[in-house]
Amino acid sequence: MSEAPFLKNMPPQEHSIIKLAVLAVGGQGGGVLTDWITDVAERSGYLAQSTSVAGVAQRTGATIYYVEMCPNTGRRPVFALSPAQGDVDILIAAELMEAGRAVMRGFVTPGRTTLIASSHRIAAVSEKIEPGDGRASSQKVQAAAREAAKRFIAFDMEKIAVEAGSMISASLLGALAGSGALPFDRVAYEQTIEASGRGVRASLVAFAGAYDRAHNHVQEWAEEAFRSSLADHDAIAGHKPNAEPSPADSVKGPDRLMREWQSLAMRIKAYPDPLQDMASRGLRKVVDYQDLAYGKEYLARLDQAVDIDAPARGHALSIAAAKHLANAMCYDDMIRVSDLKTRSTRDARVRREVGVSGGTVVQVTEYFHPRIEEFCGALPVRLGRYIESRPNLSHWLDRRINRGRRIRTDSFLGFAVLWIVGGLRRWRRHLLRHQIEVEHLERWYRLALDHAAADYDLAIEIINCRRLIKGYSDTHLRGQSKFDRVLSGLTLLKGRDDAADWLRRLREAALKDEKGDMLDGALKTISTLG
Repeated sequence: MSEAPFLKNMPPQEHSIIKLAVLAVGGQGGGVLTDWITDVAERSGYLAQSTSVAGVAQRTGATIYYVEMCPNTGRRPVFALSPAQGDVDILIAAELMEAGRAVMRGFVTPGRTTLIASSHRIAAVSEKIEPGDGRASSQKVQAAAREAAKRFIAFDMEKIAVEAGSMISASLLGALAGSGALPFDRVAYEQTIEASGRGVRASLVAFAGAYDRAHNHVQEWAEEAFRSSLADHDAIAGHKPNAEPSPADSVKGPDRLMREWQSLAMRIKAYPDPLQDMASRGLRKVVDYQDLAYGKEYLARLDQAVDIDAPARGHALSIAAAKHLANAMCYDDMIRVSDLKTRSTRDARVRREVGVSGGTVVQVTEYFHPRIEEFCGALPVRLGRYIESRPNLSHWLDRRINRGRRIRTDSFLGFAVLWIVGGLRRWRRHLLRHQIEVEHLERWYRLALDHAAADYDLAIEIINCRRLIKGYSDTHLRGQSKFDRVLSGLTLLKGRDDAADWLRRLREAALKDEKGDMLDGALKTISTLG
C-alpha cells in the first residue's frame, strides 16, 4: 500500500501520543466518526481511547469527541480524558464555524495542528435571530484558520456525503485519511467502514470522494492561486471572463411569452454597465413572483431612478433601487408562501437535504398560523376593507382563523389546498394586501427620489432602509414598525451634512437589535443634536 499523502512531512510519532479532537453537533455522526477512528487505530496496532463532552443544545455548543492513541509497545499509557489548549495534533470540525470556535478556544496551534473542516455552514441561533443579515463571515473564519493551523484542509464534505447518500461522518473520515495526518494505510479505514455493517456502500463512496479531495488539496490550492492571479490580470486588462449571463439566458417558455421576455431583457442591456447585473437579478425575481407585466412595472419604476442618477457616483442610486424595488415588489403573503411550498424544486431540495431517493415516500408537514390580517389581505379590496372596518366581525373571524395549522403536503388534499392558494397570484393585483404594499412602496420610493437632488447619499440610505422589511405575518409587522421608526428620524436630520451617515446608523441599530432598544437609544441621541 502506498504511503499516505503528506506523511513524509509528519514529525516522528512512533513513541508519542497522538491527540485528536472532533467537534460536531447532533445528527452529524460525531460519535460514529470517533468510533471509526478508534477502530482504525486499533486495527493498525495502536492503543486508543475515546471520550466525549456533550455540548449545549440549540447550536450554542458542539459535542467534543476526543481520541488519544499511541503504538502498542506493551506498556499501558495514561490517556487524558479531554483536549487541552495548545495540545491537539489533529482537529476535525464538522462545520466551518466549529472550526472557528476551535481556533478561539485555543485547540488549534501553529506549527502543530492539522485542522480539517467541512466548509459548509449551519447557521447558529445567534445568526438566525438577528433581524438583519446576522451571518458570520466564512472568509474571515477560513483566513483565521489558515493562520492558526499548521495545515488547514477545508472543502464541502457535507455535499460529498449527500451526493453519495451517506452521512458527513464518512466524508470526514475520508478527509482525515487523505490528509495523511495519521500514520495509517487507506485499507485500514476502508476495513473499518466495511465492518460497521450499515450503509457500507454509500459510506465508502463518500469516504473515497473526500479522500481524493484531501489528497489533492495542496495541488488544488496551487491551481486556485494560479487562477486568481489570472483573474487579477484580466481585471487589470479590462476583461470579464466570468461575466454574469444576461437575464434572457436559461429562460424557456411559449414563443409569445419569450418575445415579451426578450423585450424586457433588451431594456436591461440599455442600462449603464454597473447597473445591469442587479437589474437583471431584480427582473428575474419579480417575473418569477408574478408575471411579465409585473416585470414591466419593475423596470418602469427603476427608470425613474436611472433618469435622475449621477454617472459620476457610479449609478449607486440606481443599483440600490434595483435591489430594493425587487424585494419590495416581491413581498411575502399567503399566496407566495403556498406557491413556494408546492413547487417541484422544493420537493427536490427536501429530498436532497433528507438524503432520500425519488422513489421514497417523504412525509412533509407544513405549519401555518394565519391571522385576520392575512385573511383580509387575501380578499378583494372592498371585501377586505369591509371586514377590517367592523371590529366585532373581525374579532369573530379572528377567533376562528388565528390558530396553528399543520398541513401535510405529501397528501393529495393538503397539497391541493396550498396549490389552489398559490394559484391565486393571477388575481393578486385585485387583493387588499397588494394595494397596501403598493401604496407603502410608492411613498417610500418617492421619498427617496425626492431627496436625490439635495442629498444623493441620503436618498441611497432611504432606499436601503427597505432592508428592514422582510418576512411574513408578525415578522413583517415588526420590520415595518422599525422601518417607520427609522424614517421618523428624517425630520430631526433635515439640513445636516451628515444626515446620510446618521440614517445609516439608525438602520444598523434596528437590524442588530430585535427588541429595538438600540434604535430607541440612537433616536434619542439624534434628538439631542444641535
